[in-house]
Amino acid sequence: MNRIELFNDSFQNYKRYGIPKAQLLITDIPYNVGSDAYGSNPMWYEDGDSKNGTSKLAGKSFFNTDERFMIPEFFHFCSRMLKKETKERNDAPCMIVFCSFEQQFELIKHAKENGFNHYINLVFRKNFSPQVLKANMRIVGNSEYALVLYKEKLPKFRNGGNMVFNCMDWPRDTDTPKIHPTQKPVALLERLISIFTDKDDVVIDPVAGSGTTLLAAKNLERRAYGFETMKQMCMEAREKVLSISEPFLFNGEEA
Repeated sequence: MNRIELFNDSFQNYKRYGIPKAQLLITDIPYNVGSDAYGSNPMWYEDGDSKNGTSKLAGKSFFNTDERFMIPEFFHFCSRMLKKETKERNDAPCMIVFCSFEQQFELIKHAKENGFNHYINLVFRKNFSPQVLKANMRIVGNSEYALVLYKEKLPKFRNGGNMVFNCMDWPRDTDTPKIHPTQKPVALLERLISIFTDKDDVVIDPVAGSGTTLLAAKNLERRAYGFETMKQMCMEAREKVLSISEPFLFNGEEA
């Protein structure tokens, strides 16, 4: 059985757990949108109706930890969590980072400072938009973005010899309990993990949130490790998404 671990700790403390180096590091970093997190979402209003007045989410960020997320620090540690490139062909590791459109430029800059000299843009196309409050603007956002980042060698690529377009459909996930406002669909994560890893490879999510990355990796028989600093989020991810019942580590100690 493939190992799956979710730690209530910062990824900066990864060494204390003795986890192996990752073939793929995949995560969804905080978008740092501040108090406008729900700005175009109907959740800004009570029951999604402006006639009812604003909700408790109006003018709030997703989490109080978002603004403390430091991208340079993130790359410093992620570069250490990935396994080293070898002389073997088609075996190099990589990172996939979900981000806002504007964050791509900052991510590319800091990635290069940490040796990730190459990138591929990914665009995910939804058949819906959360920006319903901007509908009178005619054009609303229905896209999500990510970057594939790698150092020198092209990363491991597994797609049966077929091309992969950098614009992909975003499947709806109605099966997985939603516990995080920016939770990613398990089917989408499975597709990305299956492209860049093999069975038994190690996948790490440094900002695990709802744990859907770990669930997708588990479904594909990969070894998966995640870090999440918010205790309540960790508990919900384990209980509702990952269905893990064994002892839970909070900051390195058994709860």
